[in-house]
Amino acid sequence: MNDVTSSEKETKKPKKKKAASTKKKAKKTPTKRASKKAPAPKESVEEQRKKTVKALQEKDAKPITEADFGETWLHWKARFLDYMGLVRQSSQHTLRAYERDIRAFLEYIVALEILDPTQVHRRHLRGFLAVLYEKDNKASTLNRKLSALRSFFRFLMRQEVLEQNPLDFINNPKQPRALPRFLTIEEIGRLLDAPDDRTALGARDCAILELFYATGMRVSELVSLDLDSLRPWGFAKIFGKRRKERIVPIGGPALEAIKHYMNLRGQLLAAADEGMAAHEALFLNYKGGRLTARSVRRVVDKYVLETAARCRISPHGLRHSFATHLLESGADLRGIQELLGHESLSTTQRYTHVNIKSLMAAYGAAHPRAQKVPDEG
Repeated sequence: MNDVTSSEKETKKPKKKKAASTKKKAKKTPTKRASKKAPAPKESVEEQRKKTVKALQEKDAKPITEADFGETWLHWKARFLDYMGLVRQSSQHTLRAYERDIRAFLEYIVALEILDPTQVHRRHLRGFLAVLYEKDNKASTLNRKLSALRSFFRFLMRQEVLEQNPLDFINNPKQPRALPRFLTIEEIGRLLDAPDDRTALGARDCAILELFYATGMRVSELVSLDLDSLRPWGFAKIFGKRRKERIVPIGGPALEAIKHYMNLRGQLLAAADEGMAAHEALFLNYKGGRLTARSVRRVVDKYVLETAARCRISPHGLRHSFATHLLESGADLRGIQELLGHESLSTTQRYTHVNIKSLMAAYGAAHPRAQKVPDEG
């Protein structure tokens, strides 16, 4: 028995040596393995990018619907839009823009099989921006989408769904500051004289153009005007962005145009189908319903083409013309800000760069060394 046990011990000893030798080898391997795994994150990001591009290329063949978003994303998207509408008092136009921008992001993120907000990483948002760049989106479009997503993720943080906003370290792309397009005073005069105010629609169009130029209001503010928005002493109550109220004066020509339109407004109400007339709305379409922003744009386009203006402008161009002409006539910048309903003065300051002629005239009149020295005989 002693011989057997001694032989077994001898046979076991070499096994221990082998195990020790394997342990020694195992100690050497971690450095080699670490060096091999170092470039792995770059490969995973690249693979993810390729996967995303492929998924988005197949989007037309297999369109992503809201059912693909999953219950979690749909729940928080609906909660966010309710919050923006009820608490922040955002306009319907803003809510539609937020819905479109968040939906575009969810279509991208669901293609990566990410069905929960906690799984969103900064690299996913950078990939989303890269896809938008490849589609030749303007910097203004990218900034608008980023603004919507920032608000969305801030809301998720307030609801304690996220601990950190994945957009915190992503900067907005630089946007070129284009100068506002506006009409000269002579062009404005031809534009305001273009409608035929002998008809109900012509009188309406004349009142719209006069009111645009007299108040500088936005097209969304104009179409939301009701009969009780006008004050008898020549003012209008306007609800701007986020339902912020402001009072703006209306000039004499605009008031006369509105009075003339009101005398013919009943013809438009009479053409409405039963129960479809918008009795409370100030501006009506040919069917007696409330005029839409798209219809107002068509009205402005029509008369801009008829008067052969030097540049094609939108209703917002009349707002720019209003502010530019006030500034040229010496109006205070702060007062223009109040009339336009701008939250920041920097938004109004861009009108100071529009007219070089008036800028040079102000410089020549104010600077003591700008006056020409008369020639001595």
